[in-house]
Amino acid sequence: MKSNTLDYSKQSHFLTLSLLTLSFDNGKVVKEIGGFMLLEIKGINKSFSGKQILHDVSFTVTSGKAMGFLGRNGAGKTTTIRTLMDVFKADSGVFLLDGKPFEPTQYSVGYLPEERGLYGKEKILDQLIYFATLRGASHKEAKTSAEYWIERFGLSYAKNHKLETLSKGNQQKIQIAQTLLNDPEIVILDEPFSGLDPVNSQILKEVIIELIEKGKLVIFSSHQMNYVEEFCDEITLIDKGKVVLSGNLKQIKSDIGRQRLRLTSSNYNNGSLKQFLSTHVKGIEISEDKHSLIIECLNGKSKHELLEDIVKHNIEIELFSGYEPSLNDIFVSKVGDDHA
Repeated sequence: MKSNTLDYSKQSHFLTLSLLTLSFDNGKVVKEIGGFMLLEIKGINKSFSGKQILHDVSFTVTSGKAMGFLGRNGAGKTTTIRTLMDVFKADSGVFLLDGKPFEPTQYSVGYLPEERGLYGKEKILDQLIYFATLRGASHKEAKTSAEYWIERFGLSYAKNHKLETLSKGNQQKIQIAQTLLNDPEIVILDEPFSGLDPVNSQILKEVIIELIEKGKLVIFSSHQMNYVEEFCDEITLIDKGKVVLSGNLKQIKSDIGRQRLRLTSSNYNNGSLKQFLSTHVKGIEISEDKHSLIIECLNGKSKHELLEDIVKHNIEIELFSGYEPSLNDIFVSKVGDDHA
């Protein structure tokens, strides 16, 4: 069976849109992007059956960096991405690329959706070639791109196998390979590490780092905070369809940690120390994790004043240092159960 004659006509419109890069027009890419890119999502609203799902969603993404798009299940991440990709029409708001209206069919975009949907009963190489040609590549270019990514993910031995014969993790690698066909300039990855073991996760890490170094515009969504923290310079956190936090991750950590510090004592365990400080020291709020107490200075109280209070009460200091929250800490504090 030839790759350019595969029968995909019975697949849904959404499946085709979500799995292709939406970057073809009668077989030819219309616009090519070069240099710095700025994607602006401005005031996006979206409702279904009278229920508003997105509320004035706004954030920016720049090329050469990865932007982590985070939120709980049902927060609005997928709806935002599908609206960006024109699978859904926004009720209001605009998407701009370098100041001009963004039409995904006019650009080279690689999209890995949360729902996977390649064709289990078709050969891997055949369907990757098919998708690459739909995005404007010649058959020769499509074959070269498909074989490159199949080899890069260590699956050359299986290129003529049906997708359904592969393990879940290897099927995920083919899904990712589909996303990266024809070297897209904009890459959107929704839970790309799902199903990957540590070895294959490392391969994908290297690929993502290369995309960033090449100046690609990368949007990265994952519930695995360690990966987001590792790759993403910028984050946008969405909750109940509203953006609750957006900006440079390093700066966000600095801002949140500025009036907080870690404290442990050699003559009190953490529980006893927390109880003592709560009773004897004013102007602080105390929480803790498995490492130490986390103390926030309130109402203008300085860290120096706090240190004086601690010494005055004969607390033997074991640790007194600045506090930098993890991305997981930030996520839980902004959209945890207390905010649900």
